[in-house]
Amino acid sequence: MIRVVWGTGSGPTAMSSYDTALADAGVENYNLVSVSSVIPAATDVEAVGTAPDLGPAGERLTVVEARATTAGPGRASAALAWSQSVDDGPGLFYETAGEMDREDVERRVREGLAAGQELRDWEFTEPRVCVESNRADSGTYTTALVLAVYGDSDPIL
Repeated sequence: MIRVVWGTGSGPTAMSSYDTALADAGVENYNLVSVSSVIPAATDVEAVGTAPDLGPAGERLTVVEARATTAGPGRASAALAWSQSVDDGPGLFYETAGEMDREDVERRVREGLAAGQELRDWEFTEPRVCVESNRADSGTYTTALVLAVYGDSDPIL
């Protein structure tokens, strides 16, 4: 199973705002390993918001990550879109993020997913999209993220 989670966070540094956003999504205690955006065939994808317990702290977690961090004043937005084959075949994630508003990041992620679909000879289901956005006040940082989390964690050593 792939779970789609999301979060936002603010803090005095870029890294602290990222850590807070990871905590908001429920994945702050894992070592994230990013992969490209292909969904394996016959895999369920579920938008859950906050991750359940995925294993012991410090383990490796495989993800597709859309993430933006900005210093205030400003806005960080992230979006993840996905679509799967109608015949239970493979699917595709597409991610985008930046200092833009919710509507702009959603439009861009939909355009990107459509471009990725055009490259493949698969018949796709209707796209699904998750968007997170957060504004930073002056003197702080903010992060918005959306992650596709592949399965449970694995030992890193």
